[in-house]
Amino acid sequence: MSEFQRNMSLTGEPPKSLTAGQKIFTAVGLFGLAVLILANFNVNFPNKTLWLTIALGSIVGGIIGFAWATYSGTSAGIKNDGVMFKSITSRGLWAWVAILAFSGFYVLLYFYPELLGLVSDGDNTGVIALFDPLSKFISGSPASQWFVYGTLYTIAIVSFGIKFIWKYRHNSYEVIRTCSVMFFQTAFAFIIPEIMTSLNQPYYDFKNIWPLNYDLFAGYKIDEFLGAGNFGVAMLIFGVASIFVITPILTYKYGKRWYCSWVCGCGGLAETAGDSFRQLSNKKQYAWNIERWVIHSVVVFAVVMTTAVVYSFLKGNESASSIGSWNDFSHKVVFIGAQDQKPMHEVVLAAQEAGAARVVYLDRSESSDPIQLESTEGINIPFNVVKEENNAQGIKQINEQKQATLLPMDRSQEDIFIEKGTESVIYDNVWLSKEFFVWGVIGLLTLGFVLVFVFKREQLAKDAKIGAIGYFVIVVGLLLFTYLDESKQLFLFESWRLNQVYGFLIGAVFSGVIGTGFYPIFGNRVWCRFGCPMAAILGFQQRMFSRFRITTNGGQCISCGNCSTYCEMGIDVRAYAQKGENIVRSSCVGCGICSAVCPRGVLKLENGPLEGRINSQSVLLGQDPDLMALLSSNKNS
Repeated sequence: MSEFQRNMSLTGEPPKSLTAGQKIFTAVGLFGLAVLILANFNVNFPNKTLWLTIALGSIVGGIIGFAWATYSGTSAGIKNDGVMFKSITSRGLWAWVAILAFSGFYVLLYFYPELLGLVSDGDNTGVIALFDPLSKFISGSPASQWFVYGTLYTIAIVSFGIKFIWKYRHNSYEVIRTCSVMFFQTAFAFIIPEIMTSLNQPYYDFKNIWPLNYDLFAGYKIDEFLGAGNFGVAMLIFGVASIFVITPILTYKYGKRWYCSWVCGCGGLAETAGDSFRQLSNKKQYAWNIERWVIHSVVVFAVVMTTAVVYSFLKGNESASSIGSWNDFSHKVVFIGAQDQKPMHEVVLAAQEAGAARVVYLDRSESSDPIQLESTEGINIPFNVVKEENNAQGIKQINEQKQATLLPMDRSQEDIFIEKGTESVIYDNVWLSKEFFVWGVIGLLTLGFVLVFVFKREQLAKDAKIGAIGYFVIVVGLLLFTYLDESKQLFLFESWRLNQVYGFLIGAVFSGVIGTGFYPIFGNRVWCRFGCPMAAILGFQQRMFSRFRITTNGGQCISCGNCSTYCEMGIDVRAYAQKGENIVRSSCVGCGICSAVCPRGVLKLENGPLEGRINSQSVLLGQDPDLMALLSSNKNS
């Protein structure tokens, strides 16, 4: 009996099953995964180093072998055969199974690491214990859940990166940028931070920039940097420079692709392990509207949270010259530092008039002689001089209103005993005081707002203008209200709670559970598109002030739709190509896949002058334009 092909495809039926080679290497990879799962159920593997090597080697070998079995016998070119007919890449049953597996792993990782074997006061068990030998080899300490995650994350990017390179070997841009993300993830995100901890330096991923690295300015992290000496301070300076210097310059020159597609680990995982799901991104108008509001709301949340966290870290860190009768220091211990704007005895008198119970001078100099007041006339409260480095623990306890003892520099004096519950404030003449910081944030937000509305308002849609004005008024208004009201809680909430909520909702649930776990449903860039604040900031600059654009040769477009189908950011690229219009979108990460899958060479990633970059008046196909007028306008421009 003859067989009839019942679809209209000119290329025939897609492959319905895996080849023998694909099946073999799938089994190899699943064996390695099975070893990790069994280890998590505390199956005893006596030689952990050997079995970890076998497990990870099997996973890497399985992925690379699968790629070899898939692409080795084919010619270079576009390779998305049958992608819409496979269950896991077309939201079928296996896609939902994968979601449960991925999301379940992230839930355990973020919220229940003890179920993975993490033991805080003893030897690890489960799968984390299996990674102990590797962790001790690199950093000298037992593994944590984050070391396990970092190892698997790096292996995924490297092994799937090799698969990606094989698939897109016809496009040199894809090959080079994939090698870049593999390098940055392996070196900067995994190996270097672990080695730094072994050298008693702060754990720091140099490529992880605020606001993606939302803990950069957390109090504990700043303490780590400042406590690590000159190298720690240099890392903090680099973190700040990355935000205000490095990022703007590179984004101006190359667009956000330099980070989102060449450096970022989130983007690296999406491009490599998530490549098979890129066609699942929603291209509809409502998805774009949701994207703009959600991702920019996350940016606002990040700014609010970070401002509150830094303000809380500075704690009473105003300049001592601002102390006056308007302060309420009743029964409080006032800490001050070196003063260069007002004589020391005047500062102590001002604190006394405000009700201070004691003034303690924090000596940071190398001198062993304590500072002396120019005059003690009128001073009736104790004034003590202590070495800050010798009393760091005591000062911390006092700030936490715990009982503490301070050691005066003049050892002929009695030790300074502070009772539990005593309140304290720090008035230190450092460059970053509370006043400077708050007004600096307000000034920076206002400057950015004014510059955009003066020079770039024509590039903002009506809802974008309304949203920008609304967010600006609310954020700056709340900031001014809570600061001028002398509230200890900027934005009405305690900073630690804002940080906790942000970490839970954005850092864990959005970026991890949904952002990666839901690849098989929402596509591989759901986090980058809807939730990443770093992508939003870079995208804003890319749209407003960058040389990057994707140019289109509309006359060559055959409207096949490959570009739109495989755009992981949900951009309808074909609509631009049909009009011959440059693609300048905030969300575009410059991955170049639209160009790589175009059979006619219509699309090209370019850097050029700002003038004429956004050419929304391009000729639509099917229109009858005035060609002479068009040529004349192009010549004049």
